[in-house]
Amino acid sequence: MELASLMDMALREAIKAYEKKEIPVGAVVLDSNGRVVGRGHNQVEALSDATAHAEMIALTSAMATLGSKYLTDCTLVVTLEPCPMCAGAIVNAKVGRVVFGAYDPKMGACGTVMNVTANRALNHQPDVYGGIQEHKAQSLLRDFFRGLR
Repeated sequence: MELASLMDMALREAIKAYEKKEIPVGAVVLDSNGRVVGRGHNQVEALSDATAHAEMIALTSAMATLGSKYLTDCTLVVTLEPCPMCAGAIVNAKVGRVVFGAYDPKMGACGTVMNVTANRALNHQPDVYGGIQEHKAQSLLRDFFRGLR
């Protein structure tokens, strides 16, 4: 499956967050066969939990589905570049590949502000692909924040 199609799945999750008045970030985890094994969208406000990011929820869901704390052969697709917390979880879960949409100039930890996922001092470095359908992810975020002003 091509990366744009994978990002479409994550964008559908982001729309769920948008509809719930959460920052519209969505994520899916796919196994090595391309089957969705985890999904998530931001639920920080709903759960009053600063750690309830789309990636964290999708990773937790995937680990439960697969019965493993490691996601070595999996791909995480997320609409926004992961923050340091989520990048750390990606490294700890040994995710094989990360695909993200919009770059995050304030909190991006996959190359923009810092690069946790490429840090050779850590025990794992996933393959990372950014900017996939970036315009769609940015547009959703822009619309959301415009509505808050």
